[in-house]
Amino acid sequence: MKEDGCPRRMTPLTLGCRYSVRVSPQMANRIVDSARSILNKFIPDIYIYTDHMKGINSGKSPGFGLSLVAETTNGTFLSAELTSNPQGQGAAVLPEDLGRNCAKLLLEEIYRGGCVDSTNQSLALLFMTLGQQDVSKVLLGPLSPYTIEFLRHLKSFFQIMFKIETKPCGEERKGGDKVLMTCVGIGFSNLSKTLK
Repeated sequence: MKEDGCPRRMTPLTLGCRYSVRVSPQMANRIVDSARSILNKFIPDIYIYTDHMKGINSGKSPGFGLSLVAETTNGTFLSAELTSNPQGQGAAVLPEDLGRNCAKLLLEEIYRGGCVDSTNQSLALLFMTLGQQDVSKVLLGPLSPYTIEFLRHLKSFFQIMFKIETKPCGEERKGGDKVLMTCVGIGFSNLSKTLK
C-alpha cells in the first residue's frame, strides 16, 4: 500500500478456479466465459482453471462455483467466491449469472482496496488482538457489517478497543476510502505448549 492508503495497480494476472460436482462438465465453459466477459474489459491475462468431479468421489450434492483471486503490484491478494445454491434450497442459479456476479464481486473488492478483502477483515483483526503486546496496524477497505459486529465481540471478550482512522483516497487514485485499524495485542500464548 502507498502511504496515502490507496491500492496500487493490479498486476496483469487474475487467477481463478471453477469447480463443479455431479453436474455437466459443460457448466465449466459457461461459467468461465461469463466471468471473462466482465474481466477481459479490464485486463487480458486471466487464468481460470476448471475442476470437475464425478462418480463416487464427488459426494452426494450436485453444484458448481467459482473462486477468483487478483494480486496487486505490492503483493496483496484480493478474492471473491460464489457457489450455486444447494438443491432444494433457494432459486436455481444459472452458470452464466454466477460467473458474471463473481467477477463483479472481485471488481468490488478491488475498488474497496485495503490489505485484506472484506471476507477476511475479521480474521486479520483477530490475529492483531491475539498477537504480542505491541502495536499492530492494518489498512482495510470500508468495514463490512460482519466486521463491525466482530469488533463488538472482540471488545466484550477481550476488552480490547481499536483505534479507527479513516484515510480518504487522493484524487489521482480511484477506490473507496480506507480505514487504518490500530490496537495493542493481548499477548495470547498457548499454555499447553511445552518449554524446552
